[in-house]
Amino acid sequence: MSIKALLHKPALTHEKSLKTLVENRTIFSLDHCELNIFETYQQSALVPLKFNDLVVTSMLRGKKVMHLFDEPEFEYLPGETVIVPSNVEMKIDFPEASKQDPTQCIALAIDHNIISNTLDFLNEKYPKEGKSNLWKLDHENYFFYNNVELAGTINKLIKECMGNSITKDAIADLTLQELIIRIIQTQTAKRFENEKYIDVNSPITPAIEYIKKNIQCSINLKDLSDKACMSTTSFYRYFKRELGMSPIEYILNEKIKYAKKLLSNPNINVNEVSYATGFEDCNYFIRLFKKYEGVTPKQYQLMNYNTH
Repeated sequence: MSIKALLHKPALTHEKSLKTLVENRTIFSLDHCELNIFETYQQSALVPLKFNDLVVTSMLRGKKVMHLFDEPEFEYLPGETVIVPSNVEMKIDFPEASKQDPTQCIALAIDHNIISNTLDFLNEKYPKEGKSNLWKLDHENYFFYNNVELAGTINKLIKECMGNSITKDAIADLTLQELIIRIIQTQTAKRFENEKYIDVNSPITPAIEYIKKNIQCSINLKDLSDKACMSTTSFYRYFKRELGMSPIEYILNEKIKYAKKLLSNPNINVNEVSYATGFEDCNYFIRLFKKYEGVTPKQYQLMNYNTH
């Protein structure tokens, strides 16, 4: 969504222990996953990489350029995650890597059985509306920003994989289930960001459309649950399960996104933006914006203006 949550960065490999300067690889193997930490210390282009299992990759330091699925290349930066299906080759450029500023990335290969068991469990215990509407990983929606929950889960897995606890395999298995759920929720939230996306099977679709059309107003939970034809309790639970965030968190995300759009106009003032996004208290709006974006609305406006 609006904010990128960064991951904890493991210490870089000592120079004397490096086996190569391009994609130096450190491996931590568990029963149902393999954590790979890659470091690159010199500029390189079109470095191939492929895994036998589905892999969740996240950037920790520096910048890569990814070539994937015969689609246009894209920059890959800290705070971002890419999931790649099994046996799909990615090619990677390292345009800025150096000994002083290396890239560091994790690649978490996940055993197919734990993915399919987790999806079976979700579809049995928490079935979605509609016959063919199942819990599944969306391989078309493979690139997204880390939110706080997703980053927290990945950090937990890194810690367990690199640790020495005798129970680390058991904890890692539970955390892998959590990671799969977090990824599906993040992908669902990202799909709803697309203005053209409509999921006719989901009861929360009318509520999300209502939020987008009324982003300038104050929106309450009762209005949204009415749109979904659900009780407020059921709606809240369903919404959080599907998107990994509460309806209020989603509304605030959308308001901040709309505020950023308005702030691209250098002539608008912060009071106007606050009012236009449904905040009566401008100071509260400024505090909230800074929490999400790391800068005040005015600072964001100036940064945006200076880059154009």
